[in-house]
This record gives sequence, C-alpha cells and structure tokens, in this order.
Amino acid sequence: MKKKVTIRDVADYAGVSRSTVSYVLNGVNKMSNNTKEKVMKAIKELDYQPDFTAISLSKKKSNIIGVIIPSFDDSLAPIFKENHYYTEILGGMEYVFRKHNYDLLISGMREPEDCKSWIQRRNLDGLIFLGLFPERLYAEIRLLDCPIVLMDYYGKHGDLYHNIRVDDEQGGYLATKHLIDRGHTRISFVGHDLTNISVDVNRLNGFKKALQEANLPVDEDLLFDGRGSFYEVGHQMGTKLLELGDKVTAIFASSDILAIGINKALQEHKKEVPKDYAIVGFDDLAISSYSVPSLTTIKQNVFNKGVISAQTILDIINQESSTPANITLPVELVVREST
Repeated sequence: MKKKVTIRDVADYAGVSRSTVSYVLNGVNKMSNNTKEKVMKAIKELDYQPDFTAISLSKKKSNIIGVIIPSFDDSLAPIFKENHYYTEILGGMEYVFRKHNYDLLISGMREPEDCKSWIQRRNLDGLIFLGLFPERLYAEIRLLDCPIVLMDYYGKHGDLYHNIRVDDEQGGYLATKHLIDRGHTRISFVGHDLTNISVDVNRLNGFKKALQEANLPVDEDLLFDGRGSFYEVGHQMGTKLLELGDKVTAIFASSDILAIGINKALQEHKKEVPKDYAIVGFDDLAISSYSVPSLTTIKQNVFNKGVISAQTILDIINQESSTPANITLPVELVVREST
C-alpha cells in the first residue's frame, strides 16, 4: 500500500518548515510568492491530500453550505426523480459555490429538532431552506449561529432572514389573463399546496385577480389542491377535471410538473390540447419545452433563482450583506403550443 504523504513530507520536499506549509493550506499570506509556489509545486508532485476536516476545525470554517428540503420520506430520491424544479435550482447554487470553492450538502427533513442536530454535527458555514417548513421552525432557527437564507417564504418571520422568491401573484395573473385573452371563461386552478401561506396561495390570488378584472366569477368547484407537485398528482387531477365535462375549457397549474401530468391524463382520454383544453404551467423548467404539445408557462428562471440564493448567502458569510432583505424576482409569460 502506498504510504500516505504527510505535511512533513511536503515541507521537506519544498525545503520549508511545516508551519509554512500550514500557512499555505490555510490561505495565510506570511511568505513570499516564490515560497508559496514551491509549496504548491511540492503538494502537486507528491499528490498530497490535505485533511480538510482538520483544516476547517482549525479555521472554524468548513466551506460547506447546507441545503434543507422539506421531506416526509426517508430519502429525497422520489423528489429528485419526480420534480425537476429542485435539480434546476440546485444546479444554480452549485454553479456559484464551486466557483468560490464551497461544497453543497443536501438533506431532507421536516422537524426543527432534526434540523438543529444536523447543522450542529456538520459545522456548516451557511444554510439555505429550499421550500416550506412548519412555521415554528422559522422561529427556532434564529437561535442558530449560522447565516441563513430562505426561499419562497411568506410567513410571519420573513423580516428575520434574507428571503428569495418570485412574484407569484403576478405569475398567476399573467397565466390566467392569457387564457382569458384566448377566449376562455371556464378556467380551473390546480395547485400543489393551498394549506399554508405559500407560493400557491399567491398564485391563486393572481388567478382570482385576473378573473375579477374580466368580470368572471371565481367558481370554487374549479379550484383543486393536489397536495403535491408530482407528475402522478397532476395525472390524478387531470382525471378529476375530465369528470367536470364542459364546465372547464382551460387549466392553470401552479407547476410545470402538474401541468404535464394533467396533459397526459387528457391525452389518454383522447382529448386534444389546446383544442379541447388549454393548459398553462408555472416555472418554465427545461422539460416544459420538450412536452407534447410544448407547454405555455410562467417563467421564473429557476436556475438563476438558485444562483441568486447562493450569491446572497456568500455575501452574508463575507459580511457584505447583514440586514435581512426580501428579494422578489420577476416572472414572464412564455407562450408555446398548449394554449
């Protein structure tokens, strides 16, 4: 077995002291550029692998950002498999963190107790809450000595943290107005979580605003809460919509994944989109342009949302942003074949 290269080996090879090697590894500028280059050359030629755990403990810095996603299951696998929203937004975060030499650690949990234990065990430099959690969690996490960024939060603790979200109400309004402009008056709303002060509630508010502006009634029988943003949920909602017959001619789904599931259910029953039903989604995930027909949707630039959340938490860590701020990103309508 190959002998593990130590910090002493690097020091001997470079002709410097062990403390000088340690300074280089920890980013301390106490030597000339020539000495630093000699140490870096030795590290490379000896294939020295630093013990980053020890380094992070000595610096009280891990260069690890935690991302917590709400999950009722033992694994996040079903979420990543079914909902491309998370993969796109995490891609935006990873893009920024990698450029700044940070690693991303992802976990799914729901209870505040689990959250606190997970953070304390891992010496995280920062934490992003991606999604909605029980309201009491937001009150408790303020006691943690850790920079925090929330995403899509509309609750009563919003002034305590940096919060990244999009203009959900405007998105709901634009989607519904587009369907009205296409001549539809019997429009259904299909959400994925109407039980909280959430993105869905705000998208529904935009939906209602567009109907009221057009002097159209809000029919409570045409409002659905799928309790989940998954393809299968959308498929189930599509089957329910078919039972309404001609009471519905257009559908605004609060996510692209729901919309695609609805579309599939309609097609399985020989219905044509947009001839029989028009559909608008929300998110503009990459998959929305590949569906058949391609999906009209509200674009929130999910990847960029991840980028901005990552930049925000790095700014907090580097003390460039201390006062909590709500950052609301714009949305836009993307018209494709489903309307």
